This record gives sequence, structure tokens and C-alpha cells, in this order.
Amino acid sequence: MQGASADFLPVASVWVDTGVFHLDQPYDYEIPQRLSNLVAIGVKVAIPFGNREVEGIVIARKKNSDSAMKLKAITKVSSARPVATKDSLELCAKVAERWGSPTWDVIRSAIPPRVAAVEKDFVIDQNSVQDIKRDGKIFAFHAFAPHVDPALQIASLAIGNLSKGSILIVAPDARDITNIIAALRNLKVKAPIYRLDSVLSRSHRYTNYLHCFGNEIKIVVGSRSAIFAPVKNLSTIIICAESSPQHYEIRSPAWNCRDVAMMRRGAEGVDLILSGYVPSIEVTQLIETKVIRYCSTSARINIKALDTGESGLLPSRLFSDVRKALDVGPVLFIVPTKGYGNALLCAHCKNTAKCECGGRLVVSAKGADPSCVLCPKSYPQWKCAWCAGQKQFLASRGIDRASEEIGRAFANFPVIKSSGENILDSVPNRPSLVLATPGAAPLTVGGYSAVVILEGLRFFSHSDLRADERARELFFESAALVSQNGDVLIVIDGAHPIIAALVKWNPANILKRELRSLAEVQLSPFVASVLLKVNTKEAILIANGLRTATAQGRIPASIKILGPTVIDASDSKIVVNCDPNDCLATVAFLHELQRRRSISKKNLLVMRVAPYSFS
Repeated sequence: MQGASADFLPVASVWVDTGVFHLDQPYDYEIPQRLSNLVAIGVKVAIPFGNREVEGIVIARKKNSDSAMKLKAITKVSSARPVATKDSLELCAKVAERWGSPTWDVIRSAIPPRVAAVEKDFVIDQNSVQDIKRDGKIFAFHAFAPHVDPALQIASLAIGNLSKGSILIVAPDARDITNIIAALRNLKVKAPIYRLDSVLSRSHRYTNYLHCFGNEIKIVVGSRSAIFAPVKNLSTIIICAESSPQHYEIRSPAWNCRDVAMMRRGAEGVDLILSGYVPSIEVTQLIETKVIRYCSTSARINIKALDTGESGLLPSRLFSDVRKALDVGPVLFIVPTKGYGNALLCAHCKNTAKCECGGRLVVSAKGADPSCVLCPKSYPQWKCAWCAGQKQFLASRGIDRASEEIGRAFANFPVIKSSGENILDSVPNRPSLVLATPGAAPLTVGGYSAVVILEGLRFFSHSDLRADERARELFFESAALVSQNGDVLIVIDGAHPIIAALVKWNPANILKRELRSLAEVQLSPFVASVLLKVNTKEAILIANGLRTATAQGRIPASIKILGPTVIDASDSKIVVNCDPNDCLATVAFLHELQRRRSISKKNLLVMRVAPYSFS
């Protein structure tokens, strides 16, 4: 028995974790008088829903309910303090609307798991501070300069804006977060620093999350879910390496940090600084249209392009430059992939070696037998299925094979590898051969005496639309690690536009060219895209249904349906393109389609709005 209802604002509007797509909406509940002092916006509560008790979060208190039915009462208050604010809950709802998902899926991403023991003893800083004046004047892309640790550049940006109020920094991964926090402490920042990512224990992460509600001016540094953190007195959001794929949420609804930060800027009036070596293509368009200000420093880098028609890993022209650099300090080699031999061919006819099941054969280590990437079968006595030749040729060398060849070419120098599960943060500044896969290059004090990017064209040769974007960021990021007087040696045709961009330390021309080519074929950012993953048996029916809805005017006329394209035996994909101005209407229509499928107890489609990749 719940007893009397609350005397003041006795109705709570609650987002409920129903677990059912078509029941995703706020519901009204009666607030018992005994819980009245505890029920507030952002507090988690237990409520009856159907024949079970579920979790919800209070989004408002009001005098009356719009429902004509008798209200059920809140059973108990789960959290001793609010875990969200009115602004953060509104942001979750807007993100859910934009990405066509249940709001609770976004709330789950935004709020870390509760730890009751932390709430019991937690004391929040309530010291008053001067009112923060937020006008959102700054909307810029900060291009990283070479020869300077990007973590230090981010830390300097944060400290430079700290006088305005609290700072929220979102970085791609734990390594970046650690480096940024270390840089802030090295610069002796006076404000408290709170980390928010999955590296922390649940209790430590929840403690830091609760500190976001305190009045103190603070710096919060976290991974992508930290973009929702309800930081009190927030003045500036900084997104580190904004083009990184790690800023895209993997689970539904697959939002991305950059777009959520832009939404938050519009709603809360905070400054937003995006950063990286090269802007993403979406940000490039905003720079071109003067929406975002591009901030960079002039720099010149010593670049040498070493084209090779040879099949070997190292062009002959490379040797003298590397030996000269080794007299001074370490040399960094960027290798495209990890592993040993990732593509096995017949040395005679160049036929690709495949297993009986159809999977490609690889060589996992020196002297190892070829084995299949799909099944456990190995081939100790491998023969080419086409010409019966037995001589093997490794067309795609991984870092393990590359380290053998480079170690032989430059004998008597230590070989250091950084890749996979063994990523190094730094290496000593002494003559050595440092090999790293993309994104795993360690730092060294003073920079490398030379940076070598091997098989340069391979970085641009991936099939997905983001290949050039990733390659540009990688080339600038790797080149930035060279010392002031060092050389960057790239195994690529000298006419490739990336060479001129690196020499000037300015990617403007190469970005403008890509924008023009994307505009010609009408791809993102000139269209908004939604990727649907559907059951192959239904794919044609769904695609035709979308085309019919377009013809009947039920969805915007700008929509173009691509597919279905078969992914495998069970799944196919459909791509829905539309004018960016029609994106919300398109997503709303697809959300309604999902809702009706849920009501009919059909499997939901996998929907990705503005996905990072279509593969």
C-alpha cells in the first residue's frame, strides 16, 4: 500500500526501461507522499509496468496527468541523488529522435551503471562560483601542429579556456585520455580533473560522474559516452581527433560524438572546439561554408616520396636516408597491418591461395604452415590449385614479417614493435628501428630522426568511403612525430596529392578536391544516409515498400533507395539517401516502420543513421 499521494506536484513523468520498442515514451506515475522529498528530475525510480517492476528516470514533476486512467504509484526511489539533469535528459531525447532509437538506449549510454555504496558516502562540492556566461561564440577546428605532442596541444587549449568555466574533453581511446590527463598535470592545472571511461572500476567511474554535478570549475576527460556528462558550469567542449571512428557508438543507436556535441552546443550555448590533424569530410564542408573556423599554424616538413616498381618492402633509395638517420636517433616505420603474411599467393602464377571452404590462406609466423582465416584447417604441403606450384609469395606483409626484413636490412640495431595487444606509449631516444601499425606509434622525446611510411598506396586502397579520410589523418599524424630536422620518407608515387599537402602542412587542396568529387556523385556530406540491415528474405519487399512510400509522398521526394545488396545468406543491406534537410522526416518515417514491426512482433531492422561505414 503506497499511502497518500504527494501534496506538491504529485505526478512524475518518467522515461521507462520497457525493453519494448513501440512502448518507448514517457509515462505518468503518482508520487507517494513518503517519497515526495526524494523524487526529482534525474532520479532513478522503480515503477510497476504491466505485471513487472522496471527501472525509470524522472524527467518532470507536474500537477496533473494527461492520462484519463488511474495512475500507478512509484514503488521506490533507486538513486539517492539525481544522475541526470533536465538538459542532459533533453539531449538524450533529441539524440534518440535524430538516430531513430528508443530514448532509453541513449540514456543507457549516457549514464554509467549506478553503485549504491558510492552514493552513500559521496559528498558533492556545492561552493558557489561566479555565473558562467555561455554564448557559444567559438566553433572551430583546431589543426594539430607537427613536432608537438597532440595531448599537450589539447591540454593547452583546455587551460586557455578554463577561465570561462568547466571543460569537457572527449578523446577516442584510453591511451589518449591518459596522455591528455598527464599533459594537464604536467602543465600544473589548478582545476580538479575527472576521468570518465571504462578503464576505471565501476565505483571510481561513478564517483567521477557524480563529481560532474558539483559547482567547482573542473576538467572532465572521457571517452565517447562522456559527451553526455552533465558537467555543471560547462563552458567548452573539446573533441580530440574528431574524425576517429572510435567516436562512433558501436551499439544502437550508433550516434557519434561530433554531431552530439554540435547538438549540445546549440542547446546549451557552449563553445565547441573540434581537433585533429585533418578534419573529417563533414567538418571540411562546414569549414568551406564558413560555419566552422579553421585554426592552424604554418609549418614545413621535410618530405621525400620514394616510388618503387620493385616487389620488395624497402626501395633501394631508402637505405642511405635510413642509415643516416640511425646515426642520430630512432627511426619509425609505419606498417599497414599487423600479423605476418596476410595474403598468400602462388609465386609462379600469382593465384590467391584459398582453403577448401573458400577462406583465404595466411601465414601466421615465420616457418608456419599456411592456414585458413575462416576454419582451423592448415596446409603443411600446400600446392597452388591452378598451376600446382609449391613456392609461396607473401603479397601482404604484416608487421612481424616486416620486422624480419627491416632487421636484416639494418643489422645491429634493436627492433622495437608496437601493435595489437602490445602498444607502447614511448621509446627511448636512441638509435633503433621502431615498427608500428596505424595508430600505435609510440612517442619519443625530441621526435624521430626519420619517419618511414611503407606501402603508402595501401592506406588509400580500402574499399570503404572513409579510406582516404583515415589515410590522410594517419599520414599527418605519423609525419608529426619526426624531429625538427628529420625526414619523412613515404613509399608512394611523388605525384600523389598527399605529398604536397604534407610539405605545406595544409590539406586544403586535397580536401576541396574530395568535396567536389563527392558533390558530383551525391554522397555524404551532400546527402544524409541511413543504412538498414534486413533479413534477405524481406529485403526486396522492404525496398519496394520504401519506393512506394516515396511515390505516394509519405516520405520526402528527395529520397533515393539503393539496394538491397546481399551481405550473406541471412542478411542484406539497403541504403536510404536523402537531402540533409529531409533527414529528420526520413528517420521519423523509418522509426514508425520499426514501431509497427514491433507491434506486429516482427524482428526489428538494424538501423544506422549517418554511419561511419557502409560495409
